[in-house]
Amino acid sequence: MSARHESARNTSARYVIVGSGIAGLSAAESIRANDRTASITMLSVERGPFYSRPGLAYMLTGEVPDEQLTIRSARDVDALRVERRHGRAVQVDAAAREVICDDGARVPWDRLLIATGAESVRAGFPGEELDGVVHVDGLEEARDFVQRTSSAAGAVVVGGGSTALELVEGLHARGVATHYLMRGERYWAKVFDAVESAIVEARLIHDGVALHRFTSVRRAIGEDGRLVGVETTTGERIPCTLLAVAVGIRPRLALARSAGLASDRGILVNEFLESSLPGVYAAGDVAQVFDPVTGVSLLDTLWASALQQGRTAGLNMGGRRVPHRKRVPINVTRVAGITTTIIGAVGAADDPDLLTLTRGQSERWARDPDAWVVSGARVGDRLRVMVSGRAIVGAVVMGDQRASHALAHLVGEAVDIAALRPALNTDAESAMDLLLAFCDEHVDDDAAEHR
Repeated sequence: MSARHESARNTSARYVIVGSGIAGLSAAESIRANDRTASITMLSVERGPFYSRPGLAYMLTGEVPDEQLTIRSARDVDALRVERRHGRAVQVDAAAREVICDDGARVPWDRLLIATGAESVRAGFPGEELDGVVHVDGLEEARDFVQRTSSAAGAVVVGGGSTALELVEGLHARGVATHYLMRGERYWAKVFDAVESAIVEARLIHDGVALHRFTSVRRAIGEDGRLVGVETTTGERIPCTLLAVAVGIRPRLALARSAGLASDRGILVNEFLESSLPGVYAAGDVAQVFDPVTGVSLLDTLWASALQQGRTAGLNMGGRRVPHRKRVPINVTRVAGITTTIIGAVGAADDPDLLTLTRGQSERWARDPDAWVVSGARVGDRLRVMVSGRAIVGAVVMGDQRASHALAHLVGEAVDIAALRPALNTDAESAMDLLLAFCDEHVDDDAAEHR
């Protein structure tokens, strides 16, 4: 063996990970598990321990202190032997195989993972730069938000998804009078049906949150650089000292573009999470992953997906050839105090074979906040199951979660329910009972097979 090849064999591989979220952390864990001698460097704009991003919702309401959001012990982190550097990676020099940081430092790599995540979309209204207009993208911003609530003289939240509602709930829990601007007719219309939206809205109204439909921010009003109010698109003026904006997120692509990586909405990667530049990978919110089953490249912004992508990317960076297989999305969240599990495809679909089964609160009950005492005694606040062809393709479970596990299994495994389908179509009264009985029986049988 030549001296050159002997030297290369004895040199530890240099891995660089940009981003310290769950995708970057799980990639580091995969790399270290398979290569005890590798050099792993992690570049991040965030300081402090690795934390749970979904847990921020409970920090905002004061239910969980921020120190309890840590997801790895000090011993676990030490065992990873990762060199963490605080700073912003601003450029990838592909020819030199180096990452350039904002302080001028150049970090060499043999394998590079870009896991820079996503950031809040700026709404673009006049006054968005005022002190008091906030976007919560991470732990530091969440801490700042909580601190501001202690002196806030009224607050406004604008946005339509789960993050906006987390901010509303955080403000309510901390006693801040809050106006919630919904840009459409109802809450989270891309995911919830009209009844589910109404259930959430009724809770908010009962809690004293002022809802505004078909309303957004025309401009933020300031005095001496500080927010003092909001003018809405309907012409209303709302006094406030805190305005939280959560109108969407977009992948952070600046670093990828500096390297000339192919991108669309995110960094385009193949099923092995490798980008158009060999040796450069992407995972998490920033990655648009090719799915060989559908032939489509998809963004996936769920925490569990980022974790799985990071693990797979770490294996592939270490020389394995492990394809990423997109799993059925499962999002467990809390909306207006209601534990909610969203499984698979639940939004509106142009499918002539689609059958939707529902059980739970009627819209009349949902719009009556006083009925919540009665509805709380029901078996399940709301259950919606989407059936297409021979399979269950999605479900929304609000409140009672006893059906969640079975439905997640049946959707994820695409279990054939063709034998049950005629009864579902003809017997509307007992359709849900039949379906849930099938779920329980199938899951019990599956568990028995694996004992």
